[in-house]
Amino acid sequence: MVENRSLGQKLDWAVYITFFVVVLCLPLLTDDVFWLNRISKFLVFGLLGLAIALSWGYAGVLNLGQGLFFGLGAYMFAMSLKLKSTTSLQQGSDKPVPDFMVWNAEPGSPTELCCIVPGSWLWLPFQSQTFGMIMAIVLPIVVAFVVGSAIFRLRVSGVYVAIITLALVLLVRLLIIDAQPITNGFNGLTDLGWLELFGIEFDPYMYETYYLVAVSCCLIMLAARWLVSTRAGLILQSTRDDANRSRYLGYDVAAYQIFFFVVSAAIAGFAGMLYVVAAEFASPTFLDISFSISMVVWAAVGGRSSLIGAVIGAVLINSIEASVSETEIFKEAWKLIIGVIFIFVVLLLPRGIAGVARDFARWLEDKHLLSTSKRG
Repeated sequence: MVENRSLGQKLDWAVYITFFVVVLCLPLLTDDVFWLNRISKFLVFGLLGLAIALSWGYAGVLNLGQGLFFGLGAYMFAMSLKLKSTTSLQQGSDKPVPDFMVWNAEPGSPTELCCIVPGSWLWLPFQSQTFGMIMAIVLPIVVAFVVGSAIFRLRVSGVYVAIITLALVLLVRLLIIDAQPITNGFNGLTDLGWLELFGIEFDPYMYETYYLVAVSCCLIMLAARWLVSTRAGLILQSTRDDANRSRYLGYDVAAYQIFFFVVSAAIAGFAGMLYVVAAEFASPTFLDISFSISMVVWAAVGGRSSLIGAVIGAVLINSIEASVSETEIFKEAWKLIIGVIFIFVVLLLPRGIAGVARDFARWLEDKHLLSTSKRG
């Protein structure tokens, strides 16, 4: 059994290492910076798939509002990069205000920040890029902790969790759109500056930005893998299978669920920040219900019980979507094609790509054990 388990772990690590090598060596195989930028966005989506797998596959909590944490992380950092843009003051204001606030100001109104739009003082702390980066992770964590505490302490479960999270992401989206004077509403935040770290400016179409996203993705995958293999991760999985049994054994089920719900939100918030760096905008579409549901589809296709499977599923689905949508023959039917792929996976591969890989690994293990026993 030890040898059996060892072989399975080796195959699992082989998949991780292969993925890391491909991702990190990709810039050596192409000089198309447009495609590298696109792949970096797909890797960000891979982190969202991982966040879904962590909460759905390991905690048994189906979160249909993951876009809430992604959107909050994106908006927090985009606010800092907006104030960093050299054209944000193009309307003649000598104050650190977003350009859209000056556009919407009444003719002849003073250019003092507090006089342009009520509530615009919220932008003041975001003059610091560091503050924006911190808030991109802290705000999703705080929101997830509050929401998770309310849900799991009251022992809400199943479809009700999905409904609550779905309603929350819709509510926050409406708030952002309605607060147009402060958030620019439907238009979102555009014309952003570039991230600057340690004297390096991260142009979205340069190799530095790609490696920032790629290395971040690899490190988070390793951290998440380590987390689910700890005692806390094992208890969480037993809680997923039978919460009442875990309570009977003396474990604080709600505490474990809240913790992993918060970790999933932190990953989504960080992913939102990375996406802003690569895409140079933040939009209310990040909080669309369809986008949150798409994350669940990515995890389901890749395998919700596998972290790397969910990442690969997200990258694969988005790559297929991008390729098909730009092909003249399938231009009008690409959404239908993606839908057919998803239905095919759900009906024939209910455990996703990772489930097929695990079945293959078990077959290799059985074959190895059989050959070993014959030799003995």
